[in-house]
Amino acid sequence: MQLNPPPGVLRAARPMPLAPATALLLAVALLAPFLLYFGTVRSIISIWNSSETFAHGYIILPISLWLIWRRRDNFALYPPQPYAPALVLLGLLGAGWLAAQLGEVQVVSQYMFVAMFPVAALALLGPRLAGSLAFPLLFLLFAVPFGEIFVAPLIDFTANFTVWAVRATGIPVLRSGTRFELPTGNWSVVEACSGVRYLISSITLGCLYAYLTYRSLWRRALFIGLSMIVPVIANGLRAYMIVMIGHLSSMQLATGVDHIIYGWLFFGLVMFLMFWIGSYWREDTDAPRAAVADTDTAASVGAQAGAAATVPRRLPAMVAAVLVLAALWPAAAMVGERANDNPAPVRLDDIAVSWPQAANFSDWRPYYFTADAEFRRSYKAAAGQVALTVLYYRNQNREKTLISSVNRLTGYKDAWHDTTQTRVTETIGGRSVTLRETVLRKDGGGALLVWDWMHIGGHDTTSNVVGKLWQMESKALLRGDDGAAIMLSAPLDENPDTARATLHAFLLDNYKNINKALANAGQH
Repeated sequence: MQLNPPPGVLRAARPMPLAPATALLLAVALLAPFLLYFGTVRSIISIWNSSETFAHGYIILPISLWLIWRRRDNFALYPPQPYAPALVLLGLLGAGWLAAQLGEVQVVSQYMFVAMFPVAALALLGPRLAGSLAFPLLFLLFAVPFGEIFVAPLIDFTANFTVWAVRATGIPVLRSGTRFELPTGNWSVVEACSGVRYLISSITLGCLYAYLTYRSLWRRALFIGLSMIVPVIANGLRAYMIVMIGHLSSMQLATGVDHIIYGWLFFGLVMFLMFWIGSYWREDTDAPRAAVADTDTAASVGAQAGAAATVPRRLPAMVAAVLVLAALWPAAAMVGERANDNPAPVRLDDIAVSWPQAANFSDWRPYYFTADAEFRRSYKAAAGQVALTVLYYRNQNREKTLISSVNRLTGYKDAWHDTTQTRVTETIGGRSVTLRETVLRKDGGGALLVWDWMHIGGHDTTSNVVGKLWQMESKALLRGDDGAAIMLSAPLDENPDTARATLHAFLLDNYKNINKALANAGQH
């Protein structure tokens, strides 16, 4: 039986689909960036393939398209009305992508590329239609493999939480950095224990759940905030639980792959409880299509539906503008890459160190991408022993770069591990030089004090951000992207001031010679 609407109320018309020509124009404009920025697309997919942390990226686009499909009626209710001011923002994103390419900041170039899609949608569809699809469009940003920057602080938090919880249980703990020792065995918090996978998964699912479950902004914000906090605390509890299982079983349980299984089961339980509790405040997100109360409104809906079935007058011109803007920046990047490419091999000549060369006193090696040229020597003078390491990079790319979250003084599974890190300022020849100071300790004994910095475009820095800016400037001026990491290390005893004095004496005698060798390498 079919019920008729009440008197004076007209039934809402079934929205009509977009005209085929309109759909084709939109498809061309929104698919073209995949070809124009294929290198960026490939870099995103490569990380999805190589890291389980970001494997969820494959489902982001299908979810976004499904969310748009759920709102497909909006294409008839709000016919596309091209919005020219969005082209300014699209141009800024393109310029940001180009700057990121110059600075080899891969994650920024990836974000700039993905952000082009919601902005292009705003330009093509107009504020009303694009605004009604805001979350599905912005959800695409979760496809960018971002989060490695949180690994180190998450490792520190997990180590701090676990050690505190174990000590609160009454078990003595001897800690060294992110490694600690219990009476029954040794533990270390490595990258896989950081909880970054739990955090990224929780935030992605939390945002999707909040969008589908709630209507009020404050409930959505509250649930998303919980999805950020809960996995961090839950990972600390997970690590504590695993350590306690291992301790109480005399290291017979939770010391191999089984502790990974325990971790995912615990995380799944925490997520289930969070969504289950969140469901008690569920709000109906799909309001029924409004009935039309008068003939004027009915005529308005009919006019909008008719407009959706025709090609908007300004749409072809807007599609052309979007395509031109999208193509401009990859073309500029291609020209810049060719101009900055330096096919000459790096010639890092023997650095004229004034101290006598000596036998190596340590087996420590930095955990860096393989450089184009390396220089490693140990020296000994009256002031003490110092090892000099120089890693020189040219024609940098994702597989070989100076500034990267992958590059560390020690690997998470190395025998050497860093315990403390700070920045110091030394006066060399009347010039203040900022250096990063790190204490390294080795399993079984042995310690080093390391000073390191980067030399990029003729400038010294310890900041990754500043280093990227110097690299960006150098490439923008077509001077190439040469850069080097310089590391000085000295044996460390109970008094760190002794090692500092040794490193200072070496730097005072050889700072100019190191810079001269780097300048000569950059001229070839």
